[in-house]
Parts: sequence; structure tokens; C-alpha cells
Amino acid sequence: MSSTTGTRGESVTPANPASDTVDTTDVIALLERGRALSAPVLRAAVDRLAPPMDTVAAYHFGWIDAQGRPADGDGGKAVRPALALLSAEAAGAAPEAGVPGAVAVELVHNFSLLHDDLMDGDEQRRHRDTVWKVHGPAQAILVGDALFALANEVLLELGTVEALRAARRLTVATRKLIDGQAQDISYEHRERVTVEECLEMEGNKTGALLACACSIGAVLGGADDRTADALEAYGHHLGLAFQAVDDLLGIWGDPESTGKQTWSDLRQRKKSLPVVAALAAGGPASERLGELLAADAKSSDFDSFSEEEFAARAALIEEAGGREWTAQEARRQHAVAIEVLHGVDMPETVRAQLTALADFVVVRKR
Repeated sequence: MSSTTGTRGESVTPANPASDTVDTTDVIALLERGRALSAPVLRAAVDRLAPPMDTVAAYHFGWIDAQGRPADGDGGKAVRPALALLSAEAAGAAPEAGVPGAVAVELVHNFSLLHDDLMDGDEQRRHRDTVWKVHGPAQAILVGDALFALANEVLLELGTVEALRAARRLTVATRKLIDGQAQDISYEHRERVTVEECLEMEGNKTGALLACACSIGAVLGGADDRTADALEAYGHHLGLAFQAVDDLLGIWGDPESTGKQTWSDLRQRKKSLPVVAALAAGGPASERLGELLAADAKSSDFDSFSEEEFAARAALIEEAGGREWTAQEARRQHAVAIEVLHGVDMPETVRAQLTALADFVVVRKR
């Protein structure tokens, strides 16, 4: 099954091997449940922040606009909260047992977004100006730090042994996430990065926190480490599939869907999977791409490149096979994630829902 190679705005990944269509109605219901159960606790946590950090965070989450007026903004896909609630159910607990974990993971995720937007110079997220553009770099840093602290507070105030186990997993995942961001930044200044290095970076930057989301609810629900570790492995491979799709969207995604600039990853010189795979492929297109990217790294007017220049680089990546390889890697990681689930004892309805969420990750457009 080959990836779509048409114009911007078309699906950038093929349907997964398990099915040609994903029942989005069921998946949306899971995402909405995760959002509905975690939102009140998340808002209450953010309300603990001192002014003006509370309003800056509220803007970031889409609850208010830049003038402080109530808004019905897009707070993200809510994949991680949905996974945390499902992991509690996988352990035989009620979904509500996973809510503190869902909130803690969401706080850490948004801590990383606030800092990443500033470090990457991203001016748009979720179709709005980013926090550092509206409120300044200092507030973006401070609010990010505060959200990370709140994540641990939300867990540890439960005062249970399970909460301590969950906090340890979250702390390890956060350290790996930061490792991944550091690797990502360092790779931007290198001419060549291996596919293995890129996968390691993405396993840290995206896979670690998704893996934590998939185990933290189970831990809070009383699961043993063997069950939690298996769910974490599912989440790790799901995270790699998720990031592979993100890498495709970062080059060929429709800005109307992604909320980011056209060719956003190319503008930031990111060594994402399509780029790295294309450079490693060999052949005329790969060699020409390498020459252009090497020249770009030394260019003083890179920021003024035209749409056509970025489009030409994207075309070379596709011609060298980087787009197709990344789509195949998303499918491969998806298949491994599903295989891991077969070894976990859980209610069949929960297994089906975790499978449906994995399917959703690899066919999304945003």
C-alpha cells in the first residue's frame, strides 16, 4: 500500500494494514471522554498558578483569547488523556482512576509545547499565535516550568503508593522528553543524522510521554509493573508512529488542518524522518538534496526563501523516497504497538478501543 503523493491537504499517510477505515465516531467519543473527565481537574490545577501565569496558561490551553475573553479554542487532540483513562480500564479499574495521571501527562505535554514553540521560533499553534508571541518569551518559560511542577503536585497529593509509582514513571518520561528535545536541537546544526539517531530522538521526544500516558492510569488503578511495562511498550511504539505522521504533516500537511505554516519543518531545518531517510537513500535526488541542505545551513538569507524553494526541497525528499519510507515506518510501528497489546490481559472492549486509537493516530491529518 503506497502513501498518497498528491497536493498539500490530502491525506499524508495511508490507512493502516488492519483496516481501510477507522471508526472515527468511536475514537472521537474516547477523545471527548478523556477531555471531559480531565478538563475540570486540569482547570483547577491551572487556577493554582499566580497571576499572570494563570491567564497565560489559560490562553495557551485555548480557554481565553489574547484579550482575556472566554474562548472555545482548540485545546489539542486529547490523545494522551484518552490513553490514560483507557490504561486504567486495562487494569480493571474505573476510568476515573486514571484522571490524575491524564492531567499530569497533559500538563507535562503542554510544558514541552510552551518551551518548544519558543526554542523552535514557532509563531502559530492550534491556529493561534503562540504564547511567546503574545505574552513574551519570559512568560512562556515560566508558565512551562509551572505546568511541570503542577504535574507532579497533582500526582503526589494523592498520597498513595500508586501515586508515587506513577510520579516516578512521569519523571523518567519527562527526562527522556527533554533528552529528545536536546537531540532535536543539536541535529539541526549537523549536516547528517542517521535514521537510527532520528528514531532514538523521536522515541524520547514523543514516544516517552505517550508511553507514560499508556501506563500511568494502569499504575494508579493498581496494576503490577509487568502490566504497566507492557502498556508502556505499546505507547512507545504508538508514539513513534504518531511522530512519523507528524513528520509527514510537518512537510506536506495542510496548514488549514495543522495550524502551522507551510513546510514548517523545512523552515526550521529539522532533521525529521522524511529528510533523514531521503538523505540516506542515495541516488541523484538524495545527493541534490544533501547539497541544498548543506548550502542552506550556511545561508544568511534562509529566512527569506520563497515557497517555491521550500517546495523544491520537499519534492526532492519525496523523489528520494523519504516520504514513502516514513509512511511505511508509521505503519510498522503501528503494527508493533498492536502486537504488544496481544500479550496484555485486559477486557476485550478496552483492547479494541486501544487498537482504534492507534488506528486513528496513523490516519489523521492534523
